[in-house]
Amino acid sequence: QVQLVESGGGLVQDGGSLRLSCAASGIIFSIDVMGWYRQGPGKQRELVADITSGGITNYADSVKGRFTISRDNAKNTVSLQMNSLKPEDTAVYYCNADGRTITRTTFRSWGPGTQVTVSS
Repeated sequence: QVQLVESGGGLVQDGGSLRLSCAASGIIFSIDVMGWYRQGPGKQRELVADITSGGITNYADSVKGRFTISRDNAKNTVSLQMNSLKPEDTAVYYCNADGRTITRTTFRSWGPGTQVTVSS
């Protein structure tokens, strides 16, 4: 019913930058929270950052000061600007959205993921 598609992953050197983008489509009435999660090799999926429709942001301690999340409510998109990347940021990054469909049912959707690899 609601689909998310990520873009922007890739290979970057230690200290480099990448920008991830995610677009939501489908029978969307509203999206309350959009966010980014990641899962590194042998690790559990963890929250990287999220943002409410009102612009309130939340970041994992490990990315504060380096990553910036933003969204366009009109376009149902969310972006993650990642600066000063470190090898430990290597992971598959997943876009997430929580909201309501046009029938007012709640949804929680995930994108398929995009690989980010930071080489040392």
